[in-house]
Amino acid sequence: MNLKSFKEMLKKIFLAIFVVAGLACKGDPRVGTKVDGSNNLQPDAKQAIVVKDLVRLMETQHYKKVRVNDSLSSLIFSNLLNAVDEGKNYFLASDISEFEQYRLTMDDDLRSGDLSVMFLMFNTYQRRYNERIKYSLSQIEKPYSFNSNSTYIFDRSKMPWFKSTTEADELWSKRVEYELLNLKLAGSDATKSAMTMKKRYENLLSQSTKTNNQDAFQTIMDAFTGAIDPHTNYFNPRNAQGFRESMAGSFEGIGARLILENEVVRVAEVIPGGPAFKANTLKVNDRIIGVAQGDADFEDVIGLRIDNTVSKIKGKKGTIVRLKVIPAGQELSAKPEIISLVRDRVLMQEQLAKKIIKNISSGGKTYKVGIIEIPSFYMDFDEYRAGNPAYQSVSRDVRRILDTLKQQSVDAVLIDLRSNGGGSLQEAIELTGLFIKTGPVVQVKNFRNSIQVDNDRNPDIAWTGPLGVMTDRLSASASEIFAAAIQDYGRGIIMGTQTYGKGTVQSAMDMAQVISQADKLLLMAQSKNSDAEMVSSATSGPQFGQINITMAKFYRVNGSSTQNKGVVPDIQFPMIYPADKVGESSEPAALPWDTIVSSRFTTVSDLSSIKSILLNQHDKRMKSSLDYKYLLEDIAEIKKREAETTVTLNEAQLKKERDEQDAKNLIRENQRRLAQGLLVLKKGEAKSKDESDFIRDESLKIMGDIIELEKSNKLSMKY
Repeated sequence: MNLKSFKEMLKKIFLAIFVVAGLACKGDPRVGTKVDGSNNLQPDAKQAIVVKDLVRLMETQHYKKVRVNDSLSSLIFSNLLNAVDEGKNYFLASDISEFEQYRLTMDDDLRSGDLSVMFLMFNTYQRRYNERIKYSLSQIEKPYSFNSNSTYIFDRSKMPWFKSTTEADELWSKRVEYELLNLKLAGSDATKSAMTMKKRYENLLSQSTKTNNQDAFQTIMDAFTGAIDPHTNYFNPRNAQGFRESMAGSFEGIGARLILENEVVRVAEVIPGGPAFKANTLKVNDRIIGVAQGDADFEDVIGLRIDNTVSKIKGKKGTIVRLKVIPAGQELSAKPEIISLVRDRVLMQEQLAKKIIKNISSGGKTYKVGIIEIPSFYMDFDEYRAGNPAYQSVSRDVRRILDTLKQQSVDAVLIDLRSNGGGSLQEAIELTGLFIKTGPVVQVKNFRNSIQVDNDRNPDIAWTGPLGVMTDRLSASASEIFAAAIQDYGRGIIMGTQTYGKGTVQSAMDMAQVISQADKLLLMAQSKNSDAEMVSSATSGPQFGQINITMAKFYRVNGSSTQNKGVVPDIQFPMIYPADKVGESSEPAALPWDTIVSSRFTTVSDLSSIKSILLNQHDKRMKSSLDYKYLLEDIAEIKKREAETTVTLNEAQLKKERDEQDAKNLIRENQRRLAQGLLVLKKGEAKSKDESDFIRDESLKIMGDIIELEKSNKLSMKY
């Protein structure tokens, strides 16, 4: 994440959309009526069953064996408030006062499956949300001079809740003023800006009406599981499907990324290799207004939620879907085209491992380094269980890449795990096995305190040459298992920043396997359906969702946990992400760091002697590096901006601040470009997206140092 985008995240300038419905609530007189446009959704019987059985599961099989009691209830209460209104932009102090009576009763409600209190909070939230959006719409046409000395408070998270609607109105009027000022500074005239803002807020209201009880239940479960530990997660049926697709790196459908724009689905991307790409009939910016399954009639999808439309377009491999499409550039009233596509398995290319070859100079010689970027530790579990020998997995893909790199005679390999949040534990073991002969890779201690050592048993080594691994603060879980094993075995040099620190293992369970027999019978009685086959269908598959529950903790082969502390690189770079805000150590409910007995393993080499040489050469380069100097300045700037909570609404002042920052950035960029022999940029000219990656460039130079040390026999591997 660059400095600009990180600042935007910190400031929370843009409207956070928690579109949540008001649900049936204990003691809520609004039940069964429309309140200010809110949806009045009811929690269903399945959700009540799920939450009851989740309480039992957490108390008996979670690694912590946590007790769902008043103490946890208070955390759940706070989590729920933060989930919908962390910035304190919607609720009134009177709302919070009303809620406080329930702070210590949520544990009892969850245990009994009574969700009404939590939905009372959602009801109130949505009412306040709609009030704020409607009020904002009323402020758009107001005349704003943009020459006052007023400020807009963009971060209210540490302030008291609004005392009154009048106080809320004042903030939101300034929010609208700030958004209009942004549009003006971007070159939009007053009429166009008003139209843009009106459409923006009307869309927010429209989407609010489309919320269903699964959305509400998902947020409630996030508040519940998040109070236990950061990585125990419940996924409602639709989100469970998305999780499985993410883990597999593939899905079954037509291969198009869709977005909702003004109530109409637009094609944002046609994924290379998918059915739509091969057919060459669906284009970027085409709008889909109807969907039909095979020869069935078309369903109108204008105004539907994006996930509902996507679910109609996705489907099993080999089936046919027809789309009613308005071609890009044509009016919505134009005659639509009918496109027929055969669904297939689509690879999510951006999530798959890929290679880049870079030439570097070191010691007066030029070397080739193969960089393997690994976005996640993916594995298609469904295809694997089905016995498909060609199932997708990161270790299989990397093995093929390494074979290609060897054919291209690279001198070293650099694994890029930056922003890799993890994935399959088994794939972390398999990937490590590509670089060592045999031996333990990770130790796992389960909730019964039993320790299992997971080994690489395949003596085949896919790459025996110099190896480096890049990490950052967002490298987590399986990334940390791999990086730690490579470090402990002395197999390669780790470069970057301290990793996330997620040292826990989750087991994914279909909630149908968790539901008790008694609850299945209860569901049957409530549905008044004695058909055994019907009941079986209702209590299996994805209908209850999925729980990823923390049931174990993993440890390095040397016995140290990566939990909380993560992996500390051999060559460290400054961390741009604040450690107190990003990482396991910033999570209140995170498990602690600890150690167990080391497993028995034989190192490949002792890299301690060359680490000091590499660090010395790295430090010398950093002393004269403009990029390094700018990185330190950016980190200092971020720390400074963290304390800011307001922004000026004076046009001249805001423009001056932004112009000065833009000018400073341009000077810095051109100084860097001149040092690299590149052409300088003019004001307003954008640089190429892949032009600069300082961390990778310096990591490549470190790899050049390693190659030189190997060639001078100062580095040797013993397998």
